[in-house]
Amino acid sequence: MPEATIIIRDVIAEDQDAFLRVLVDAYAQYAEVLPPPRWEQYKQSLEASFHEGAPVARIAAFADGELVGSLQLFASSIEAYGNPELDIRNPIIRYLAVSPKTRGLGIATLLIREAIRRSQSLGADRINLHTSDMMASAVRLYERLGFERAYETDVYNGETLVKGFRLTLNETALAAINSAR
Repeated sequence: MPEATIIIRDVIAEDQDAFLRVLVDAYAQYAEVLPPPRWEQYKQSLEASFHEGAPVARIAAFADGELVGSLQLFASSIEAYGNPELDIRNPIIRYLAVSPKTRGLGIATLLIREAIRRSQSLGADRINLHTSDMMASAVRLYERLGFERAYETDVYNGETLVKGFRLTLNETALAAINSAR
């Protein structure tokens, strides 16, 4: 699929099955790392994400008509996590997923660019996200795109440190992300 045309658009109701399939497939690699009960709980939360919460947008990437990536964009930590104590009052990326068969094509970067574009249209001057060390390739991507650690937004999920990251939406950061693949 290297020559595929990638289209980014909002998710519609008819995309639900493909959206959930890509989301679970993208995170399935962690079934090998997490204890089985924890993976089942995580998988259930992924599957529930299509109906829970109040994202500003559910955004998907399509290659040759097939849904191959997605993310959800929330307005703040209240909407994203039900956690006002985090005090994140700008958009938050959650559930970034790219189909294992289309990784390496720049789909995650395209989805993040779209989330940034939408965040700017909301008047935001930064965007946040959370991830853990278990997701090492995601951490490398975020750092390559200019995201910096936001230690004050770190949280624990059980014994797992979920690290906060943020990107200030200034000209330098936007130029870097627009030149990235």
